[in-house]
Amino acid sequence: MKLLQEKVLNEGIVLSDQVLKVDSFLNHQMDPVLMKEVGKEFARLFEGEKITKVLTIESSGIAPAIMAALELNVPMIFARKQKSLTLRENILVEKVYSFTKQESNEITVSKKFLLPEDRVLIIDDFLAHGEAALGLARIAEQVGAQVAGIGIVIEKSFQSGAERIKKAGYRVESLVRVASLEGGKVTFAAEEAVH
Repeated sequence: MKLLQEKVLNEGIVLSDQVLKVDSFLNHQMDPVLMKEVGKEFARLFEGEKITKVLTIESSGIAPAIMAALELNVPMIFARKQKSLTLRENILVEKVYSFTKQESNEITVSKKFLLPEDRVLIIDDFLAHGEAALGLARIAEQVGAQVAGIGIVIEKSFQSGAERIKKAGYRVESLVRVASLEGGKVTFAAEEAVH
């Protein structure tokens, strides 16, 4: 997705050969025009999959997920990382490890929002090792819902996430695939190079 690649190149900050900071447009401040286009692209990629719900994790996945849900005309659910005083019973729970934050979180979703007949599109902002996406897939499958696919805004293709997701039997579509962050420079996967 050319618009997203340009944002990554112009505003992304390479903090190390493993970490890309995109807080000016994706996971702190958000670019609503870009998020609208991201939602359209996810809707296009998963067209015909009969999606009934979009599922993400708070908070960085919410903007791309809500825009995808808007385009698909379905509800969006976000898994909570923090314990909620109002969400105590009838919940689906999974443990997810964050490599960025170096911590495990329990993520929760109310059972009343996911049904066995749902076809779920999982959306996440980043894909590194696949922990968040696979945790969300396990949440959907706890109620017997089917995971129709996993949409990723930015994939770090030099890490194992996409391979793990595919091995688990899920379709994964990434809007931008970063092949390397070495030398403080973003390099996209060869088939996606910006011209």
